[in-house]
Amino acid sequence: MSIFENIINHKISNITAAELLKYASQFNISVTREQAKKIADYLRGKQINIFNPSERAILIKEIAKVAGPETAKEVNKLFIQFTK
Repeated sequence: MSIFENIINHKISNITAAELLKYASQFNISVTREQAKKIADYLRGKQINIFNPSERAILIKEIAKVAGPETAKEVNKLFIQFTK
């Protein structure tokens, strides 16, 4: 895994609701403050590689349970932007 991937994955495992909202706004993705808090709480401390499609798919399914399927779709769009 490259240093770039490590940095992105580390950032995701430590993201705050405010940061998630900022990134969502930057990429025109709809996420409410409450959803961002739930997602950030879920992601905190998780060691996940969003550059691995199967790991990202599992993560998105878990986010769908926490914040709903539509929000999970939006977060997946954000993750895809991070991996480009």
